[in-house]
Amino acid sequence: MKYPIGIQSFDQIREDGYVYVDKTGLIYNLVTQGKTYFLSRPRRFGKSLLVSTLACYFQGRKDLFAGLEIDGLEKDWYEYPIFRIDFNGGLYTQLGILEATIEGYLGNWEDIYGKNPNYTTIGTRFIEILRRAYELTGRRAVVLIDEYDKPILDVLDTEACFYDDYGKQVLLENHNREILKSFYSTFKGADQYLRFVLLTGVTKFSQVSVFSGFNQPKDISMDERYEALCGITQNELEAFFEEPTIQLAAKYQYTVKEMKELLRRQYDGYHFSKSCVDVYNPFSLINAFAQKSYENYWFSTGTPTFLIELLQQMNFDIRLLDRMDAKPEDFDKATDCLTDPIPVLYQSGYLTIKSYDTFFRTYTLGYPNEEVRIG
Repeated sequence: MKYPIGIQSFDQIREDGYVYVDKTGLIYNLVTQGKTYFLSRPRRFGKSLLVSTLACYFQGRKDLFAGLEIDGLEKDWYEYPIFRIDFNGGLYTQLGILEATIEGYLGNWEDIYGKNPNYTTIGTRFIEILRRAYELTGRRAVVLIDEYDKPILDVLDTEACFYDDYGKQVLLENHNREILKSFYSTFKGADQYLRFVLLTGVTKFSQVSVFSGFNQPKDISMDERYEALCGITQNELEAFFEEPTIQLAAKYQYTVKEMKELLRRQYDGYHFSKSCVDVYNPFSLINAFAQKSYENYWFSTGTPTFLIELLQQMNFDIRLLDRMDAKPEDFDKATDCLTDPIPVLYQSGYLTIKSYDTFFRTYTLGYPNEEVRIG
């Protein structure tokens, strides 16, 4: 069995015979039941693979989906113009990096669809590109934005600043936020040219500060229908990873049942809705099978700097984290106006939903598994 360690391209996974946990039934529901979405998931939980899978689907690459659930659902397999943006690769702690990144994407698209010199801002240029793509192809555009929040997270609550043309000091955090607001406002003006829009990220920023002027995306981060859109469920573990589970059990001289329980305690336990469907951390689980070793893979890749700084600033005692209560509105608090770290700890994967009290409308939060607890 080949494991896609470090591979986030759906086409490469399928063409080169890597194991793929079939999420295409959920993806079909997503694209046929709505238009504009936002999804928050912790780092290394498969957001980039989801974006890649959607790109291949909207390219009409039916051959890649042979034998998967969507193969029996989709009949048309149309090809749409796709505009894919990945903010994950940049380091946005320097002035101009964000603008240069967006400019690079716009320039490449203008080479394909043409440029109107009358439009000079990033927002109006993008709208014009989407309009031209629609007129040229006869199909509305698909926009996929991966890690939409990284340009702000890189400078969140830092003192990074610069002086504008008027000699006024400006925080880089505020500057990057305004650039993104201008860019994302495109989607309202270009609504008639859009077929599908998905933004993914770790955190949820305030709608006023980032999505102002944007037709508000449907937030499916805690939608029960899409709880397992990223990650691996117990049923999927049983269906796709029986052989490596047996091999891992043999190495550690456990029974298969004992090994499954150890894997569950170590990597399972993420819940992204009231229904509390167990979701395994896919990064840690696949690494454990690939390396045939039972280690703390996800946590060892590093805790985001912004999270450490947030906990330090709030002087928060992490010993209190294992049994925290939260109201539904707590999950809607934006990262850029926090008074406590609970929402971002949940969004980042360091806390998860343990239960939900329907009478009091209260969530109980805690560590998802031993990997996080020990880390």
